[in-house]
Amino acid sequence: MPAISGREFLQRMEALKPNVWLKGQAITENLISHPAYKGAIQTKASLYNLQVEKGAIDFMTFPSPFTQNRVGMSYLEPKTIEDLQKRRKMIEYWANATCGMMGRSPDYMNTALMSLSAASAIVSAQDEEFSKNLRNMYETALEQDLSFTHSFINPQVNRSSAFIETSGQPIAAKVIKKTAEGLIIQGARLLATEGGMTDEVLIFPSGGNQSGDEYAFAFSIPANTKGLKFICREPFHTGESAFNYPLSSRFDEMDTLLVFDHVLVPWNRVFFYHRQDIAFKLFNYSGFISHALHQVVTRQTVKLQFLIGLSQLLINTLDVSEYEHIKLKLSDMILGLESMQALLLKSEAEAKIDAFGTMTPSIHPLYAAVNLFSKLYPHYISLLQQIGAGGLMLLPSEEDFASPIGKDIEQYLQGTSVDAKTKTKLFRLVWELTMSSFGTRQTHYERYFFGDPIRLAKNLYSGYAREQYIERVTDFLNQTKERPHD
Repeated sequence: MPAISGREFLQRMEALKPNVWLKGQAITENLISHPAYKGAIQTKASLYNLQVEKGAIDFMTFPSPFTQNRVGMSYLEPKTIEDLQKRRKMIEYWANATCGMMGRSPDYMNTALMSLSAASAIVSAQDEEFSKNLRNMYETALEQDLSFTHSFINPQVNRSSAFIETSGQPIAAKVIKKTAEGLIIQGARLLATEGGMTDEVLIFPSGGNQSGDEYAFAFSIPANTKGLKFICREPFHTGESAFNYPLSSRFDEMDTLLVFDHVLVPWNRVFFYHRQDIAFKLFNYSGFISHALHQVVTRQTVKLQFLIGLSQLLINTLDVSEYEHIKLKLSDMILGLESMQALLLKSEAEAKIDAFGTMTPSIHPLYAAVNLFSKLYPHYISLLQQIGAGGLMLLPSEEDFASPIGKDIEQYLQGTSVDAKTKTKLFRLVWELTMSSFGTRQTHYERYFFGDPIRLAKNLYSGYAREQYIERVTDFLNQTKERPHD
């Protein structure tokens, strides 16, 4: 099977029928038509359509190393810097289609699976069959263009470093039994974004404080596996009107709690279990972090471009470009964008072949970029609010324009160079990105996208080589001769 189209994706989602719960009720209708899922699923389908367009297929797909079918470029295991650049071009194309708003577009987890599969030799330390399982999962996903949600995080019962779970019934998902058929998993995991709207669920060990062997496992199972439930947060989708809700009507990726109720994971889907050492090595010695961050920073850069474009259009519409504080706000955003772009390109320029033969971006520029973005994005959202000012407080709806009061709105809410409807459409976009529940979730999501910013900063501090700079200062001090006394 080659790279799929949006129609094929929708057909798969219609046939899947996962066990999804929303506001205490099991969703019995198909998710592709449910208000909480419809917009994001249709948008995701449009992404799959983009990869098979005549004008894009050459850079959105590549010949499979297994069958020579054209398959999604997000599955490409890079061997050269040019391959990394091909991957970035694909990521940018999809990110532009969603304005960078969908953090779990298919390329994110496809990238993760590719990088983990490339380092599958790590899991062979437990069993060679597990290494085969990981490679087979990658090959199957590549050939069938599967989509994945995932979870690395345990429920936040207690974030103390000294916490040890003592509950009689498991809270954090763990292995409770090993059988001839596979592992039995009981407990919960969060945060599975797009839970219920992917083919597969990929589980890897949490970076939290659950350190027992029973919590150290990895596998992938179909989203409709018996005993697996998805419990949704409250939807941020409040209507299908693209005028009233230009972002949430299309890009509201549902976040879910995963509940495993005696879920059987067949042995041919297990990548390792009861091995904390393998979990550590898979994250720290594979190219997973570098490749995942390469995708993340590419999408975040596109999102900043959209934010700058939106800010400048708002400035033009309000005719406020003469004010110094407005120029400073836009200059601030431009500095951030140029910094993100430079760090991304530096990661590619300094890429090297890793121990598993994969061309891997330099991790330090990417760590710097993702740390920077977690600070920049909330700040820039605040700047956009300040540019919009009081105009964001009262916004008519699409229905208002079509009602008997439409003439009043057209008269009293017009702009200097645009009519009231055009102005309102722009302001509603700014409002939804900066002040709605959808926009607030976006800000919080970006702040913690790749983990706790403090931990990310510590990783950068711990791994960044500074010896050569110390030597330079030491050499300078040694070359400085004491001045003779008069």
